[in-house]
Amino acid sequence: MTSAQQLSWRSLRMRSAGCAAVLALPLLLAACGGSSGDDPLLRKTALGEVQGAADAASSTYTWKGIPFAKPPVGALRWQAPQEPAAWTTTKATTSFGPACAQYGRIYGPGANNRYDATIGATLNQAVGSEDCLYLNVWRPATEDKNLPVIVFFHGGSNVSGYTADPMYDGAQLAKSANAIVVTPNFRLGIFGFLNLPQLKTGDASVDSGNFALLDSIKALQFVRTNAAAFGGNPDNVTIMGQSAGAINVWALQTSPQMVAAKPQLFQRVVPLSGGISMASNLPAGSLPTLNTASVALAQGNALVQNLAIADGLASDAASAQAYLASLSKEQVAEYLRSKTPAQLLGVLLTRLAAAGLGGSGPIPDGTVVASDPIAAINAGNYLKVPVLAGNTRDEGKLFSAFLPLVGGTGNARLVTDAQLFANHLGYQPNAAAQTKVEEWIAPSYLPVAAPTTGFTARAEALNRIFFLNSRDNVLNALKARQENVWYYRFDWDKQPAPWNDIYGAVHVADLPFVFGNFGPSLFGNVWFNTANRSGREALSAAMMQTLGSFARNGDPNNTALGVAWPVWPRTLVFDATPVAKAIRVE
Repeated sequence: MTSAQQLSWRSLRMRSAGCAAVLALPLLLAACGGSSGDDPLLRKTALGEVQGAADAASSTYTWKGIPFAKPPVGALRWQAPQEPAAWTTTKATTSFGPACAQYGRIYGPGANNRYDATIGATLNQAVGSEDCLYLNVWRPATEDKNLPVIVFFHGGSNVSGYTADPMYDGAQLAKSANAIVVTPNFRLGIFGFLNLPQLKTGDASVDSGNFALLDSIKALQFVRTNAAAFGGNPDNVTIMGQSAGAINVWALQTSPQMVAAKPQLFQRVVPLSGGISMASNLPAGSLPTLNTASVALAQGNALVQNLAIADGLASDAASAQAYLASLSKEQVAEYLRSKTPAQLLGVLLTRLAAAGLGGSGPIPDGTVVASDPIAAINAGNYLKVPVLAGNTRDEGKLFSAFLPLVGGTGNARLVTDAQLFANHLGYQPNAAAQTKVEEWIAPSYLPVAAPTTGFTARAEALNRIFFLNSRDNVLNALKARQENVWYYRFDWDKQPAPWNDIYGAVHVADLPFVFGNFGPSLFGNVWFNTANRSGREALSAAMMQTLGSFARNGDPNNTALGVAWPVWPRTLVFDATPVAKAIRVE
């Protein structure tokens, strides 16, 4: 019997009492009075039937690569996502949909939409596909209905990332939290966020330029319509995101479009390591997590002007502006849509990035994204739902290039992305250390633990202006309006040396614990070994159970914590020794 059949056999055991366990699943169903309607892997969505797969190891069912919108290609590039065509025959949903178009980064999909060596070989090259609006569903292999639904939006600076990243596999979380877990793709970078006058149509939603958030809303509408088909409760949806995904979650909670939506598309939020503050909301010297719409407009104009220059249609910005002014807005839009992702991303990386216009994120247009999300919270113009926010203790260690902003001397990291990826891909975590901290951290930041000048101290200073000021801004605004706001700090740093110093509780360190996935991933080989297994697995189990409690009840308190979790401004600290969880309140 295959692993899938074994799992389905367990889920059907009560109905199938008296049938021989040696029967293959199709024979079991036929012999015991079953039919295709009894197949737990066959579900009927509003668009058509989908056939998933069973995983015996995690006791879960999964449906991967379900389309929730038409491919946003051709004339649909930079348009709101459209309802996909229904299908009349059962669709096999057993493999992930393509990653969205992006340029290669160490956090991206490589050439094969999975974690493999091609990630290191495709850095700064166009990868992924514009045909990418697919989502994945996991659920426990039970007959339970009315389960809470957790929808997770991945990170990656809103320019990279993919749901097929093994770190985001939802099986363990679905099983441990007893919940439906959904991971949607959404458009990235200049495909997901673009503010350009020539693309505007008069439809305020489309004209916002927030195509990635419109994709996310479209995915939530799919969840609303189809949650029950997978055993989920459409009136109990938690949206969770990390890093850029957290910024997007905050943007959705404060979105005028979401505030007005009937029915409400989500009932709880879990933003991890992200904020939603503009510079005007923060103390001087802080790094905002939300740029103004004028920054996005400058990027859009620079993109089309530099494309014209690259094509020999103009020689500089002034002549490019004059040339574009001679065209109708329809002609400019057609010109942009004629470009391949490689051409568009090439101009972004070679020309726009040097001008500080290479980033992407929500555009505060006032329709899809609030013109000032913090002001919207202060005025009560947001979705007042339970909030569970979190940060890692050493967020700043992942952003070593920014350390000069807090008194550092140059980039603290000595290795390139290609060197980092190659090292991590083949590292042996249970062997003796194969590198030393001096090969990774610049001398001016050593020793790592030196007060003020050390790598850890500089990273903490960056953490304050980059993450914690935004955290305080949004959580204090929320706390003035509602009580049900909880916050955690993730302190686990039990990696084998020297990675405990190089990374510690770095940005993204909590994600393997949130999803219960310690296998192949960018950091898996350098963080997780036999020595720290017992402690991290216990901590992960508690974190997943906590997410399940929050998704189910709107309150994260549960017996796995071993302590009572008070609301913000108190902090729950998630930590572990090498052999046991060590959770406490500060």
